[in-house]
Amino acid sequence: MPAAHDISTPPQQLDDVPGWFPPLDQVLFDWFLDRQEERAVHGDLLEIGVYMGKSAIFLGRHLGDAERYTVCDLFEGEAPDGANSAESRKSYSALTKQAFEQNYLSFHDELPRVLFGPSSMVPAEVTPASCRFVHVDASHLYEHVYGDIAAARDALVPKNGIVVLDDFRSEHTPGVSIAAWEAVLNRGLRPVCLSTQKLYGTWDDPEAVQEDLLAMVRGRDDCHLSVQQAAGHRIIRVKSKKGMASPPFPKSRHYRAPAPAPAPRPVAPVAPATVTPARPAARLRARRLAKDLLPPVVTRAVRKARS
Repeated sequence: MPAAHDISTPPQQLDDVPGWFPPLDQVLFDWFLDRQEERAVHGDLLEIGVYMGKSAIFLGRHLGDAERYTVCDLFEGEAPDGANSAESRKSYSALTKQAFEQNYLSFHDELPRVLFGPSSMVPAEVTPASCRFVHVDASHLYEHVYGDIAAARDALVPKNGIVVLDDFRSEHTPGVSIAAWEAVLNRGLRPVCLSTQKLYGTWDDPEAVQEDLLAMVRGRDDCHLSVQQAAGHRIIRVKSKKGMASPPFPKSRHYRAPAPAPAPRPVAPVAPATVTPARPAARLRARRLAKDLLPPVVTRAVRKARS
């Protein structure tokens, strides 16, 4: 169960926001959204299920001037059924609307439009064929994911629209897997690529975007690539290599650069030690013997002669 989020400590950078949004998916989000913008594909952004806002913050950076951004989450509200309520208590007990809003406003000047409630409200609140990019990361229950995929299909623009389905292969989310592949086999969803965590798809012809994606990935040295055929679909699978870095992202308004390390204190030079030459041992012994055996008169005479 996620630990409670301490809203008294706002995030200083994106990695401080709790959530599951690995570097590979950040790279892919950037690439798909940049490609749309380069090709003048206009449309709104939609995220169904936001948790603490990590991917929502990332998506918000791509919002165009004339575009609208909508997010939907149950937050701490009442779930629509018993199974969904149990899932929320188990996996998202730390989630509150206040925590999401604080995290988001740490990086952006304005909040997106927030739908506070179950994802079933999305079809009535989002204009059909208005979105260019939809990220689905809400309930893991089959019945809810089935409805979220339908909502995404209706919300997407017919040309070049991209949907991203989270947790399509995790062992603890079989409901997502069944709903995702059922959409591929029976509901017209065309896979564009798979990451370790997410399925990227479209209801448009995926060939052009897949060719561009293959060229991009082949030009990188920080991820693995494989291409397979399954049920008449070309499946591009991308996996990060160890140490893959996230794309650059602006720091939050609360960021404080770490204080520079103090300069090392100068070390005073050590003067070389003065070494007194040692007297030969035999000479010292002879002097002691003479002092002990000779009469004082003779000893004084010898010293006087030496001086």
